Amino acid sequence: MTRFLSKWIAWYLVLAMLVIGVTPRVYAGFAPSEAIGLSPAERTADLEKVRKFLEMKMVRERLKEFGYTAEEIQSKLSQLSDEQVHQLALNLDDLNVAGDSALGIIIALLIIAILVIVILQLMGHKIVIKKS
Repeated sequence: MTRFLSKWIAWYLVLAMLVIGVTPRVYAGFAPSEAIGLSPAERTADLEKVRKFLEMKMVRERLKEFGYTAEEIQSKLSQLSDEQVHQLALNLDDLNVAGDSALGIIIALLIIAILVIVILQLMGHKIVIKKS
C-alpha cells in the first residue's frame, strides 16, 4: 500500500512542478487614469540616473559604435519630455547591463537533480556511485 501511495505522490509532485514551471508570470499594478506631472526635483533625479547610466564604460563604447557623440546624446536627452525621462529612468532599474547571473540557473539545476533523486528513491530505485 505504501509503494502505491508513494508512486501517486511522486507523480503528483511531477505534475505539480510541470504546471508551476509552465505557468507564465503575470505582473499587475495600478495604471493611472491621467498623466501625473513630475516635480523639477524628480526630473533632476531621473536625469541624473540616466546620466550615470550613460557614463558607464560599456554603454559609452556601445553608443560610440552606433556613431553617437557625447554632444548628440546630451541634446537628445534635453529634448525628452518629463514622462519620457521618467519612463527611461524606470526602465533602467530593470535592465541588466552585464547580463543575468548564472546563479539562478545553477540553483534550478540543483533543484531538478534533488527532485530526480527523491523520485527515484520513492520508486524504489537505488543510486550507487562507484569510484573507479
